[in-house]
Amino acid sequence: MTTKPKARRFRIRRTTPHAAPAAQGAQADTPEQGSQTHPLDSQHVPPRWTGADAPDPDAESIEEALREGEVSSAREMSASQNIDEIRKEGLTGRQLRMARRMAQKHGLAPTSDFDAVRLLRARGVDPFQRSNIVELVSSGQSAQANAHPDPAAGKVQLPQTVQTGKVALPTTESSPADRRAREIQSIQRDIAARRRRKLLLLLSRLAAFVFLPTLIAGYYFYAIATPMYSTKSEFLILTADGGGGGGGGGLGGLLPSQFATGQDSIATQSYLQSKDAMLRLDRDVGFRAHFSQDSIDPIQRLDPDASNEAAYKVYKKYVKLGYDPTEGVIRMELATADPEISQVFSEKLIDYAEERVDELSQEKRQDAVKTAEESLQDAKDERRAAQRRLVELQESSILDPEGEVANIRQLIGNVEVQLQEKQIALQTLMGNARPNQARVDALGSEIAILQSELDKQNARLNQATETSTSLASQAAEIQMAQADLATADMVLQAALETKRASEIEANKQVRYLTVSVQPVASQDPSYPRSFENTLLAFLIFAGIYLLLSLTASVLREQVSS
Repeated sequence: MTTKPKARRFRIRRTTPHAAPAAQGAQADTPEQGSQTHPLDSQHVPPRWTGADAPDPDAESIEEALREGEVSSAREMSASQNIDEIRKEGLTGRQLRMARRMAQKHGLAPTSDFDAVRLLRARGVDPFQRSNIVELVSSGQSAQANAHPDPAAGKVQLPQTVQTGKVALPTTESSPADRRAREIQSIQRDIAARRRRKLLLLLSRLAAFVFLPTLIAGYYFYAIATPMYSTKSEFLILTADGGGGGGGGGLGGLLPSQFATGQDSIATQSYLQSKDAMLRLDRDVGFRAHFSQDSIDPIQRLDPDASNEAAYKVYKKYVKLGYDPTEGVIRMELATADPEISQVFSEKLIDYAEERVDELSQEKRQDAVKTAEESLQDAKDERRAAQRRLVELQESSILDPEGEVANIRQLIGNVEVQLQEKQIALQTLMGNARPNQARVDALGSEIAILQSELDKQNARLNQATETSTSLASQAAEIQMAQADLATADMVLQAALETKRASEIEANKQVRYLTVSVQPVASQDPSYPRSFENTLLAFLIFAGIYLLLSLTASVLREQVSS
């Protein structure tokens, strides 16, 4: 097997008669000309061999190689070797695309992506270094200016040859990485300066709208506010329970009942917090005069000529009441500039509450007993009328009609017996053949007398006269009057029992105000609570500032959008 010998490649320098050495250097250093022109151009100018590049004695073989197109220039040989080395580096497609874009921005005309990498490296530019847009634009503009010089300027910018006799010094310009680092540092310093400026603005706003008002409020609470002495007391309303009916009666005991006294406790609390209690306290112990003293600071001081509404606001501020429904206790706290005055005010208010409770229980007792008393009075009137009618009947007739009727009936019975005996004797005598006429006449007259007496007594019993009624009618009327009197007595007895039960029930409804904690004058002031009030003022101002800031931010965003 025979191998074909490789064609020999020679480095050929072609010179033209009209090209200067500088032009030759420019032609050799320009990537565009070197990459786009072939060593054997179409001008058919015979090459001139000079110096070390002179051809070897085998001229015929060279001419044959030229005719076959197998001869390349030295620059093309070095470029192909560089591209082969670049391929061996194993660059990715993304890196090659980046190199092509960077070569285009530098004003280069590569024939391939690998050629772009070679041309950039020949220019001293790293094709894979990230550069900002400003550097790319500036480098693109400079390359465009070098490639297309302005003819009017009268000066052509061409690459200059490096003189070997001089020492080349490094340029004063920094690399793109250093410039990028400096720009990043500049941006960071700008951001830090803006942050400091915004922080200073925020602190100034907080100082103006939060810290300064809080400082003023704290100064007032610690140095200017008049100390107030509070007096605390507790009282509850009790109801009478137990006892009940029976002969004992009375109260079984005093037991607290939240459900029974809840409404009374609420009513008492409402009364103590009302304007009526404030006016009564002002009339009795001078509430308005105490809070109008010059020793009280101007914010808490009450104007001497203030209206009742202004005084009532001060009253509600310093008189605090609370009702606990689980225990049935009313708690009262009263604060004044003088501890003794605070105790006096508390005692007066407790007296007012006790009077109010008594009035409420009195009304309940009256409502419960009122109906029973009216019923008892009606029963008394009816009994009195029945008794009066009975007396009148007894005065207008026989005192005892029933006894009189009984006597008359007894007399009638006796007369009837005698009459019957006489009639039997007369019939017996008339049964004889020859009766005794004298005895017959005597018996007949006796029978007539007895019959007349019998008729007379029957008339007394059953027949009425012009002046009076019959004894039977009189007896019936008296009996009815006696029955009415007995009924009236029973109604009166029932009314008395009802009234007694109503009184017992009313006694159970009696309310009593019991003071469990007596008001005692305080030695140390309770108000103002300087730290708590200052902290509360800070929270209030901070909340207001936060709301205003959020509102302003939302409005600014809406307007800008």
